[in-house]
Formats: sequence, structure tokens, C-alpha cells
Amino acid sequence: MINPYYMQLIILVGINTIMAASLNLILGYTGQLSIGHAAFMSLGAYSSALVTLHFGFPFIISLLCGALFSAIFGVIIGIPTLKLKGDYLAIATLGFGEIVRIVCLNLDITGGAMGLRGIPKKTTLLWVVLAVLVTVFILNRIIKSRIGRALIAIREDETAADSMGINSTYYKILCFGVGAFFAGLGGGLFAHYMRFLHPKTFDFMKSIEHLCMVVLGGLGNMWGAFIGASILTVVPELLRSVADLRLLIYGAVLVLMMRLRPQGILGPQTDIAPAIEKIRLKFKSIWHRLARGKT
Repeated sequence: MINPYYMQLIILVGINTIMAASLNLILGYTGQLSIGHAAFMSLGAYSSALVTLHFGFPFIISLLCGALFSAIFGVIIGIPTLKLKGDYLAIATLGFGEIVRIVCLNLDITGGAMGLRGIPKKTTLLWVVLAVLVTVFILNRIIKSRIGRALIAIREDETAADSMGINSTYYKILCFGVGAFFAGLGGGLFAHYMRFLHPKTFDFMKSIEHLCMVVLGGLGNMWGAFIGASILTVVPELLRSVADLRLLIYGAVLVLMMRLRPQGILGPQTDIAPAIEKIRLKFKSIWHRLARGKT
């Protein structure tokens, strides 16, 4: 009953929400600047699609295979690179993303420059909604656990966290692996919806797009990941009528946003917590007044 065009937008918003939420764990909660997130998405997309094409596994098994494959590479890449910080880590992850893209461009099994075709279309709105809910639930549980507190401590001051006995290297590698797992999950959903994969789809600009979603919505805020993914998926579609000016408007909005509200639309989770608590107390007060009026 939904227009196919709007259905595609909704599904892409869901997939981008998974990508932004997984990157938010790495960047927003742990403070690790990664600009190679599209590489993990491509690993999940290609491995999930190849498992479906060559082995005929059920859809959920293909998604898990793609997610696990990305997580393994996240850990492998995390071991040598996560001892780096700041710009050096960004350059290392950028290099990893370009390596993955070039390898996919030259392998026969991935279709090379012609791309991978014939992927069965198994991604539906229900699968995307379930994947988003599972992703947000698991990531929220991690953030509110002892692991999450360790990640936030590393983000605030890694030297102080190390002095308190927190193994920062272990937690950063764990965070990278979990983020890569959900990026691979998003890639598997993307592959089985678009039915065609090309290495150019997962280039450097794709990683920058995911980074902009996180920054626009608010670093360290899972709701912000959804808001940023929604805006940066829908706005480019609305600007198709002015295709020549689309990138100019797109960039101007981001620059203006960073100038007026650098913490993002929602800001960190701690920024909105007092406001939510104030609203809850207000409703509680109104409820008590109504209860006393009834009695």
C-alpha cells in the first residue's frame, strides 16, 4: 500500500540508521575517528551476497555471515591501528577503506569493475525494522554496561582511564569489532535490497556520509544517529530538482549546522537527559494533581 519510491526511502533510512549507530559507538562513545566505515559495510555486503549466491543459505544466515566477516576484519584491523590516535587513526582507516575497495575492484568473485549482479531481493521493510531494533537495543545495552562506561572513560581521557586499570587497547578493539559487525549487517541488508554491488558504491565519500550522519545528529546519542540518517537520506532526494546546486546546498547546511550547533541536533545523551527528566517530573506533578482532584 506504500508507494515504492517512499518504501525505498524508508528502507534506506533504516539501513543508514544501522550504519550511523554502529559508527556512533566508535566515534561518539569511544572517541575513535574512523573514516573507513564504508569498508566494513562493503565486506558485509559482498560476503553476505556471495554466501547467498553460491551456497543458497537462508537470508538470516547470510546476514550473520556478512556481519561476522566484517567483525573479524574489524578486530584484525583494530589490533595494529587502534594504538594510533586522532588524525593518524583516521588516515589508517582511510587507507584500509581504499584497500578494500581496490581489492573488490580487482577480484573475479566480486564481479570486478562490472559489479556483482543477480543478488536475490530478500530485504523487506520488516527485516530492516527488526535489524534496526536489534542494533539499537544491543548497542544501548553495551553503552549502559560496564563496557560502555569504560568506553566513555577512554573517550574523555585515555591516559586517566589507563591509570585506573582500564585496558584501553582491549576495549577499543572490542568496540571496533562490534561496530564493524553491525556495519556488515547494514551492508548485507543493502546488498539484498539493491541486488547489485559495485566497489564505487563504498568509496571514501560513503564513509564521509556516515560520519556526517553521526555528527549532524549528535555524537554520543543513539537517537541522533536516527535523526542524522533520516535527514541525510531524505534531503538529497528532495534536492534532485536542483541537481546542479544540490551539493552546494547540502554542504552549506552542514557548515551552518556546525557553526550554530556544533554538538549536533540532539547533542550528547547527557544533554537531553535532564530535559527528559524535567518533562517526566512535570507529568508526574500533573498526574498527582489530577489524582487529588478526583479524590
